[in-house]
Amino acid sequence: MSILASWPDSHICLTDVERKEAVAAVETAFSSALENLQVDIGFKEMVDQLYVPMGAWIAQHQIRKQQPLVLGINGAQGAGKSTLFNLLEVTLVEGFGLKVVGFSIDDLYKTRDDRAVLAQQVHPLLSTRGVPGTHDIDLGIDIIDSLLNADDQTVTSIPVFDKSIDDRCPEHTWQEWVGKVDIIVLEGWCVGAKPQADELLIEPVNGLEAEEDPEGSWRHYANQQLKAQYATLFSRIDLLLMLQVPSMQAVFEWRSLQEKKLAERMQYIHDAQQPSDHLRIMNEQQIVRFIQHYERLTRAMLEQMPDQADLVLKLNENHKIEEIKINRILSTK
Repeated sequence: MSILASWPDSHICLTDVERKEAVAAVETAFSSALENLQVDIGFKEMVDQLYVPMGAWIAQHQIRKQQPLVLGINGAQGAGKSTLFNLLEVTLVEGFGLKVVGFSIDDLYKTRDDRAVLAQQVHPLLSTRGVPGTHDIDLGIDIIDSLLNADDQTVTSIPVFDKSIDDRCPEHTWQEWVGKVDIIVLEGWCVGAKPQADELLIEPVNGLEAEEDPEGSWRHYANQQLKAQYATLFSRIDLLLMLQVPSMQAVFEWRSLQEKKLAERMQYIHDAQQPSDHLRIMNEQQIVRFIQHYERLTRAMLEQMPDQADLVLKLNENHKIEEIKINRILSTK
């Protein structure tokens, strides 16, 4: 993910000296990891023109709060949320000396068994991870509250979801964070989403809804979840950042690329002697159907969230940041 736009000068929160020092620290920290993150050769420019100024802006909000700050990152499938978090994490840690921990709302997905129960009791489409209602939101709230109230000895366990097997990993593999934190990052495709008006749920938005949810009970259930538990979780977000994708077509193309990379990674990990029948890698037709589960809410967020998020990074068709929009002015008080 590279940039065509620079952080607005009117929102610079650090001096030239501080900026140079932070850029040098971040570049040094990334020197051995650039290849793994697969960033463009213009990385130094990105650090100077975007990530360090954005890190300073976030850091200033945390300083004003004087408590752990919860940063939400919203973006459709394939937008680059994980890469953005990796870049921000190192920028905030190395450039500004902050303690940062993050997790994805994807890691809160309910287990396959739990979703099977939902599918039986509520609607068959709930067996597929994705829409509101398929996450363990109580667990997410507990994680954030634990981090917000942590002392030096507090241990916070964060789940891990393995998409290659479509199930949550065993608890002994979960991430553990010990002690206090300055920045808590929650990233995910529907982070910060608002429920739709009930009348907007009447007409299906695609073939999946028309054929498999003709009465609208699945989409009404998901929308009700946004009104309830998800609203409680999202209310803990202090700053919301949106990676704005250009279109639903881009979502399909970028999500397909993700699946291809996942398949390549799993083929590398699982050699010929190991069974691979449990892996759940999707083909193109399956990806199209899968994305249709997300389409309604993705379209609603693309319409509404650019005016609601505190910071919007608008992406073009080539996955480059072409515009930076800041909706929340940092107070000078």
